[in-house]
Amino acid sequence: MRVLMTSFAHSTHYYSLVPMAWALRAAGHEVRVASQPSLTDTIVRSGLTAVPVGDDQAIIDLLTEIGGDLVPYQRGLDFTETRPEVLTWEYLLGQQTMLSALCFAPLNGDSTMDDMVALAREWEPDLVIWEPFTYSGPVAARAVGATHARLLWGPDVVGNSRRLFTEALARQPVEQREDPMAEWLRGTLCRYDCEIGADEVESLVTGEWTIDPTPMSSRLPVPSRQIAMRYVPYNSPSVVPDWVAKAERPRVCFTLGVSGRETYGKDVVSFQDLLGALGDLDIEVVATLNDAQREHLGSLPDNLRICDFVPLDVLLPSCAAIIHHGGAGTWSTATLYGVPQIIIPSLWDAPLKAQQAQRLGTGIAIRPEELDAASLRAAVVRVLDTPSFAAAAHRQRDELLAAPSPAEVVPILERLTADHRSGRMADTVTGRVCKKGQPA
Repeated sequence: MRVLMTSFAHSTHYYSLVPMAWALRAAGHEVRVASQPSLTDTIVRSGLTAVPVGDDQAIIDLLTEIGGDLVPYQRGLDFTETRPEVLTWEYLLGQQTMLSALCFAPLNGDSTMDDMVALAREWEPDLVIWEPFTYSGPVAARAVGATHARLLWGPDVVGNSRRLFTEALARQPVEQREDPMAEWLRGTLCRYDCEIGADEVESLVTGEWTIDPTPMSSRLPVPSRQIAMRYVPYNSPSVVPDWVAKAERPRVCFTLGVSGRETYGKDVVSFQDLLGALGDLDIEVVATLNDAQREHLGSLPDNLRICDFVPLDVLLPSCAAIIHHGGAGTWSTATLYGVPQIIIPSLWDAPLKAQQAQRLGTGIAIRPEELDAASLRAAVVRVLDTPSFAAAAHRQRDELLAAPSPAEVVPILERLTADHRSGRMADTVTGRVCKKGQPA
């Protein structure tokens, strides 16, 4: 079968797709990866076929508008909120408005949507797999009658927020039922002579299926069809350093990940005091800092090793703990190797993952505004001196290892796509599927 995979132009979001793409290719399927031009080299370096679509202007405009600072931009997206008195209709409506208008629409600009639909109409994929921000994927799938699936890279906060919204929506008087996400998707599909009914909106928002590589204990109560999959890390082409194999003392990784370097434009913590606070501990600290982050550092402790980049799936098996920002790849890789986590969360689902780590006993959360040398040092000492953290992290690791590998998921996708293809043929007779520009 032909499989179109798509991510907007952000490397860490794309990395989540790579192992699944490799598994499909190894099984003999045709795979193409579509994204804005700035991601083309990253796709090619991963060994896959890239198709540039649209341009990067919408993303550039978004980052320019917010001044490169995502923290205040996402303050209204608190995915940890559970209090009924806070989750009012107005709150949930505002969240859906922010998600559709200020996040998903700019990351899937008109030129990207147009080119993605044109690509789908020309190449005619059987299956479209998309990461949770890239709605040009399901739009293109709907335009040609292909089936489609989301592939998550963390807890399904989008699906859960949508669940809470639709439950509140159903309780509103008919004349007050606003749905910004549905309006955006319907308006977009109208440009391609496609119409969708109310019962079809949710399959576009959260996928006809959701491929979920998160441990069961971290999943949210999202009412969607889920396919469990074991997380497999991909960290871009790299070389294993000779020092990584063995640690003479307990090793602690300190990293803010690729997102912290490439997107935020600034670090949410000061390194000098934080790293200095760990200097008197009988540990080895491995800090992944780039040149800009190292530029203003003064004298550093002897137990510190600084490197620009090391693949986490190579480093973390030798680590007793990790300090990080809660990013998708970092959190997932630490979970896969059963490493206790000290999370300093600020964006998107990171606060939720930090909250879950504390609840499950796999780590400690430190809010950025409460982070200082003393709090970080205390967290490291506590994690290393308390065996229950490692035991809980190992239990969560076992949850991941029990899930099917990407290779084992391929036959499931083949079967589901074949079933959909048969249904699509029947629908075409009744005129419900719009294909190659024909109206539904």
